[in-house]
This record gives sequence, C-alpha cells and structure tokens, in this order.
Amino acid sequence: MPAPERVRVMDAAEIDRALTRIAHEIVERNKSIEGLRLVGIRNRGVPLAQRLAGKLAGIGGCPVPVGVLDINLYRDDVGQGTDRPVLRRTEIPFDVEGAGIVLVDDVLYTGRTIRAALAGLVDLGRPRHIQLAVLVDRGHRELPIRADFVGKNLPTARAEQVEVRLQETDGADEVVIVKPREAKAAPARKRTGKPRGRRR
Repeated sequence: MPAPERVRVMDAAEIDRALTRIAHEIVERNKSIEGLRLVGIRNRGVPLAQRLAGKLAGIGGCPVPVGVLDINLYRDDVGQGTDRPVLRRTEIPFDVEGAGIVLVDDVLYTGRTIRAALAGLVDLGRPRHIQLAVLVDRGHRELPIRADFVGKNLPTARAEQVEVRLQETDGADEVVIVKPREAKAAPARKRTGKPRGRRR
C-alpha cells in the first residue's frame, strides 16, 4: 500500500490564535469567568484546557480551575471487542454540582466521545450548564451534539484522519489531515499476438 498523504492545516501560530479566539468567545458568552470550570478530555483535551485556562485568566484577571476527565468506562463500544479499556485517572479538583463547565477536546467527530464525557460529568454532580469547546470540528456527526466554541471547522472525508499534535504530548503543535492514497492499478499485460489454441 502506498504511504498516506499528510497535509498540515494548522501550525503552532494558528492553533494559538484559535485558542485565543475561543477564550474571548467563552468570556463573551458567559459574561464573566467567575464560577467557570474547564474539564479537559484525556488525552489532548487536557493541555488544550490548560492553555485556555491561562488565556481566560489573562482576560478575566482570576484563575480558572482545570479538571481532567477519563471517559473510557463510559464509551458505548466497551465490551464490543476483546480489548479492555485502559483506565486513567479522572482528576476534578472542584465541585461539579452547580458549576459552569466548559468541556474541552481536540477533535469533534461522531459525537460519541462527547456523549461519554457528558455521562461521566453527570455522574460527578449536576452542573449549572455544560458548554463544549473543540479545536477542530471535522463533521460526520452520528449523535445530535454541537460544539459551542470551535477553533476550526475542517471538512473531511470519512476515510481521512485528523491528527492533532501538541507540544505537551507530541513535542510540536500542528493539525494534520492524513489522506489515504489509492493503490495504482497494475499495468495491463501486452498481447503477444500469438493465436490462441482451440478450446477442446
């Protein structure tokens, strides 16, 4: 199989600008960051939430607590395969009950990851509201879930993959679309011109 084509669609500066814009939109939507809490979905939603918290603190003048949510037990495909989910720590250093929560993830695709995250949050308490911020929305939703804050809307084909790489987890900041290449058809055989034998 030929190697897939990799197309970079966001670099470090574009990611930073997208997060700055999302932070301003969060402040505008909520009027204040007081009482606001960010929850990052493992893995790459966590550093994105931490970066957003820093930008929000710079705008609003007070710190915004950040929690970490592991959704593996809440996935709707658990039990369908032979692999057991790898459990990581959920760390929510604040009371979810009555809080204004902004859930943060890197890519919004089918919506099933967000459905699992909502189930996990509600198990911890009943927030005042939950908003969703994603760096990339690539479409192809399977559930009625929509992001409140989007860094970049990125039309994609289902066969393509979207890779978000961050300095904290991957050593660099970029968003890449991975496009599969079609295998080239084998060249047709040349006819020799020899007469075919009779069928018997």
